[in-house]
Amino acid sequence: MEPEIWKTVYDWALLSVYFYGVISFFALFFISAPYGRHFRKGWGWSLPAKTAWILMELPAFGVILAFFLLNESWTSPVLTAFIVIWEMHYIQRTFIYPLLLKSPGKPFPLLLLVLGFLFNAMNGYINGYCLFQSGVPYPPDWFHSPQFIIGTALFFTGYGINLQSDATLRGLKETGSGDYMIPGGGLFRFVSCPNYLGEILEWCGFAVLTWSPAGLAFAFFTFCNLAPRALSNHKWYREFFPAYPASRKALIPFLW
Repeated sequence: MEPEIWKTVYDWALLSVYFYGVISFFALFFISAPYGRHFRKGWGWSLPAKTAWILMELPAFGVILAFFLLNESWTSPVLTAFIVIWEMHYIQRTFIYPLLLKSPGKPFPLLLLVLGFLFNAMNGYINGYCLFQSGVPYPPDWFHSPQFIIGTALFFTGYGINLQSDATLRGLKETGSGDYMIPGGGLFRFVSCPNYLGEILEWCGFAVLTWSPAGLAFAFFTFCNLAPRALSNHKWYREFFPAYPASRKALIPFLW
């Protein structure tokens, strides 16, 4: 594509991420996305969760990497740091997380897989273009900027929370009878969905450390997508377990 077409696609895709974020935020308060504990029939064909997760996340792993490689961005240490940080999450989410699931998991609707695939391709495009093709300069002293230092700390804090929370949930399935159990320990003492909190912190951190409009759009969408899901999970826990801790919040400790 010609350079101006790349830019036009980027502009429309960036606006689309915000648009879909707003739509998702309000829609998910009324309709719980039908996967995991909220799976229900009536959403058409489904795939095993392991397969679906890998296929759905692949564009987020691959599209931005293609931009990095095609533009020889490895010549910049800062841009190399950006792709390493991004891919740390998506190597884990695309390949490691699904393969660590105890079983194929509950069915995953094909419709959600397609929607997730398209979003991840679009998101990989806007971040790949913005960071590795738009020509925005990131000199080596960006490593010493407040944005990079604060954003990186925030990203890795969220990354650690996300990994620890996923391990806790996975451990319950490995030690339990197959039925759902109340998770505990770590931030589960304060919120029902620390895994979602961790992911939101990750991408807020990435938005700060890159100081980019594409990073900000992704952070916005992540919150819009996961906050209603956290509330749905919190409501489900309270209904399913009569003894569920009353002080536990849905997403933000002590607040919400």
